Amino acid sequence: MLPNVSDQIALFSQCLGLAALVLMAWGQILATRLPGIEFMFGGLDRVYILHKWAGIAAMVAILLHDTIDAEMRDLGRETVLTEIAETLGEISLYGLLVLVVISVATFIPYHLWKWSHKAMGALFAAASFHFFFIMKPFATSDPAGLYTGAFCLAGFLAYVWTLLPEEVRPSRAYRISNLEQTGGATAITMVPDAAGLRPAPGQFGIFSFVGSGHGEPHPYSFSKTSSDGTLRVTVKPLGDFTTRLGHILETGQVVRVQGPFGRFRLSGKSPEVWIAGGIGITPFLTWATSLKADADPVHLFYCVRTRNDAVHLSEIEEIAKSKPNLSLHVIVSAEGNRLTADGIAKVVGADLSGVKASFCGPVSLRRVLQKDLLRYGVTPRRFHYEEFEFRTGIGLKRLAQWLVGKSWGAAPHIVNIKSE
Repeated sequence: MLPNVSDQIALFSQCLGLAALVLMAWGQILATRLPGIEFMFGGLDRVYILHKWAGIAAMVAILLHDTIDAEMRDLGRETVLTEIAETLGEISLYGLLVLVVISVATFIPYHLWKWSHKAMGALFAAASFHFFFIMKPFATSDPAGLYTGAFCLAGFLAYVWTLLPEEVRPSRAYRISNLEQTGGATAITMVPDAAGLRPAPGQFGIFSFVGSGHGEPHPYSFSKTSSDGTLRVTVKPLGDFTTRLGHILETGQVVRVQGPFGRFRLSGKSPEVWIAGGIGITPFLTWATSLKADADPVHLFYCVRTRNDAVHLSEIEEIAKSKPNLSLHVIVSAEGNRLTADGIAKVVGADLSGVKASFCGPVSLRRVLQKDLLRYGVTPRRFHYEEFEFRTGIGLKRLAQWLVGKSWGAAPHIVNIKSE
């Protein structure tokens, strides 16, 4: 606390306001997806978890700042700018409260959720103006003022960056060269207009199908990559956007691709179990193609409702035939089969303590298998997945699980990429 301030409660309230601004600035910075952000925080899935919780924590700090009286006497004479700053602070408070609720309410339509995120930046700019021009017990040139002001500037620049059109931001131009139906999904093959991306097996990109008139960005795992930069993604109709997408795409349409992103990487340094649920097979297709002949044995469990629902089934079967160290097990629920930890242990061996498990599929299946595989020695450190959703609820339980995993050295990576 500042020694020359007698009203320590009001000072505490002002400190809460500073903390809220710094958290809001981080939320804007994390949303940029700039190079280095993913590396710094260990994956884009974690970046978005931190982005969400920075916003929630900022909202709590703002509410406390508003509840605890921050007004101090004898700080000087108010000006017109001071009055404007006070008004903008009130607008920012109530506006952010509404937008945070919209953001964490997953039942709200995607287009409204996306608009709310854009509007948050404007309210952050209003809160920054509030900080610079309100009466406060320290000067903007003091350490606290410089520190907070630097974050305000960085956050504002990040917000401006996110407002730029997708084609201006770092991305590669592709054109659709082939469309194919497989297992109720659409396989989209794209060729680069110039230099193409070179994603590692298991990574994903963020795609804007600008040539279709639906250019909003969505993440998809690469289901096939080539040395010439050709890419393929496979999209299952799981929501409004993906259901429309299968009907509006045509060959020759332009696609902007950002990335590659993700830390769901092929290891090949120990015996492995790969578990795919439905469309979750996509990253494992690139893993299987890249599997070296001298790699340790791999068992791939592919869970589908029916064989007709199995995406790229013939392709993965052909890959498995050409890879002696890759064993494919197709689990069809319509035939009365269910994948369990006991079933995995029966096929692979009762002692799985030396096995690395990698998962991509429905969250419910992942949670059951992760829990039950503990009995066979598969610790959280050896159970890998990458969770990536642009939209999630508050998820207190999932945050606690992530923190526990972090403290015990787990590697929570998902490939369960869901997009509406």
